[in-house]
Amino acid sequence: MNLVELGKKIKTLRKERGITQQELAKKVGISRTTLSHIENGYFYKISVVTLEKLLSVLGYTLEIKPKNPFVRNSSTLNA
Repeated sequence: MNLVELGKKIKTLRKERGITQQELAKKVGISRTTLSHIENGYFYKISVVTLEKLLSVLGYTLEIKPKNPFVRNSSTLNA
């Protein structure tokens, strides 16, 4: 899921729960403007902690699955 899709999903979840941007922003501890940016896919300077809190208020958890940056490409094994 990319950031635009995530923002749209957050907006959908908020609306399904009948929560205004102002109410959700207050619960999370961010401005309404910041929440609006998030819902539009702009996550500039949004911490993982803030995103996790936002999703938690909406009844979800954040799961991050990092990729191993040290996986060798098979073409480099013979080099």
